[in-house]
Amino acid sequence: MRLVPNSLHHQVAATLREEIFAGALTPGSFLDEAALCTRLSISRTPLREALKVLTAEGLLRHEPRRGCFVAEVTQRDLDEIFPVIALLEGRCAWEAASNASEADLDALAILHAQLEAHAKAERINAYYATNFAIHEAIITLADNRWLAQAIGDLRKILKLARLQQLKAPGRLQQSLAEHLAVFAALKARDSEGADAAMRTHLHRQREALRALALTRKSRLAS
Repeated sequence: MRLVPNSLHHQVAATLREEIFAGALTPGSFLDEAALCTRLSISRTPLREALKVLTAEGLLRHEPRRGCFVAEVTQRDLDEIFPVIALLEGRCAWEAASNASEADLDALAILHAQLEAHAKAERINAYYATNFAIHEAIITLADNRWLAQAIGDLRKILKLARLQQLKAPGRLQQSLAEHLAVFAALKARDSEGADAAMRTHLHRQREALRALALTRKSRLAS
């Protein structure tokens, strides 16, 4: 891959970010600067600027005299982040219930029909993509750039772990029911109900991730 020198370090950051989210760069792995420069056909300067961007986003951790490693999301991280993002996305749902037009609700209805189809077929990756699109649509409808910015920053960290929760037994159907509850409140223009349903949805995501972590720990111990 050869990158064009146009805001080069931003392009490098975007490339590495996607590789992290795709799992090509795994949590805890070391980023070999020389190898990356060769692979991306770039010099050390834009690479190091890109690494600074990703470190600031929380996707990398920098260790003095050692270099950069892909961040590992800990249970403590999840415990601290989920209550915050639940409040923020709950507020988005609250505002979206007032702001959404009939056309907006029609567009959301199409997305929810897709979500139901993916859940029925147990297409986890497709479900996650549609789920993400629904959350993005609600954030857009809230029309609050400060909320959008804060949520965007936290989502970059949660994206490292969030897809896993859909693999918990029964979680796919539970998640669908939670989404439908949010959508029902939006259609009813019930801001308080939309807020509460969205917060419940986010808290249950955390519970599913905790259950998965306990299951893995139990398997390793046995």
